[in-house]
Amino acid sequence: MKNRIKNIGTKLFSLVWTGVRRNYDNLDDNIAKHLGETDPDSPVEIHLSRIFSQVFKRHTSEEADRLFIVGTRKTTPSLRKVSSRPVTPWFFTRVFLLLAISFVMLMSLLFIFKSNKVIPGIIFIGSLAVPFSLLMMFFEINVYQNISVRQAMIIFLVGGILSLIVTMTFYMILPIRTEISIESAFIVGLVEELAKCVVIILFINAYKANYIFNGVLIGAAIGAGFSVFESSGYVSEYGLVTIFTRSFQAIGTHTIWAAIIGGAVILGKQRKKHFTMKDFFTKPKFFVFFLIAICLHTFWDWDIPNTGIGVSLVQEFIDIVIGWFLIFIMIDAGLREVKTLQGQQILIHRSKQKRLVNKR
Repeated sequence: MKNRIKNIGTKLFSLVWTGVRRNYDNLDDNIAKHLGETDPDSPVEIHLSRIFSQVFKRHTSEEADRLFIVGTRKTTPSLRKVSSRPVTPWFFTRVFLLLAISFVMLMSLLFIFKSNKVIPGIIFIGSLAVPFSLLMMFFEINVYQNISVRQAMIIFLVGGILSLIVTMTFYMILPIRTEISIESAFIVGLVEELAKCVVIILFINAYKANYIFNGVLIGAAIGAGFSVFESSGYVSEYGLVTIFTRSFQAIGTHTIWAAIIGGAVILGKQRKKHFTMKDFFTKPKFFVFFLIAICLHTFWDWDIPNTGIGVSLVQEFIDIVIGWFLIFIMIDAGLREVKTLQGQQILIHRSKQKRLVNKR
């Protein structure tokens, strides 16, 4: 019995670890070899120093501007020109620094000049700082550069609010209990992640997104919007001190969970086709990541009985580590996807050349 459970656990871990590759039509297993890639089933290698290597380097205003001139017909690169090199986002830290400085300036107005009129600004900037900075990071990571800033802002605002509307609709239907228990935490996690998932699917289908990085960006935009508006509501209800905990916690909550779900939706659908209700229930590559997002949300909200703040902080730390580990898996899968698609184009081009030669 123990060996059986162990085997099931091993298979599940293997699915999460290396099972993020897409199923492509007429996929040639030798594509990776043509591109000089290592074994596609090799474990995901996470090099934080490489990913964030550009953060502390100097960058020009022109480099920053170039990041946002994307997503139009003239500025979206062809698949052949898309970079499959390790992603190195950096501008998101500048966004965070700007918002953090703005927050400190507003706080000084409140405490030094006793100006209560700045409180709405403090709530908004405080709620915005971390989620929006994370959104900018995922915007930089989208190597296809096929989603513009305008589209990202629409998804952030409309998607964030729409996901809250869907959440409140679900809350009206499902019996939500107010007592602190793992059952209540699970229901909250299920409702909120399902609501975000519904909206993510709507936007992915509407934008006809087909790439893992597209799904991750769309999910992150919706999750960031959800996080900003939810945090603003909590601060209005429980007081200004709440903004400090909510802002810190945002590094591993809604934005990350929704980004995981967005990537999973792409993994679960067929290329150039909409994600369907059938895909929702029949595609393990989607469903496993969706369930993990629900579990992460549940674990975050669950107050373990007879424990203090120390245990809660450990819970949050574990949750953040697992969430970011899954994000790095999605990043790895996204880069593998670029190589796979480019490899397909190479093989198609070679086959066409052979046919032309044979005709001659």
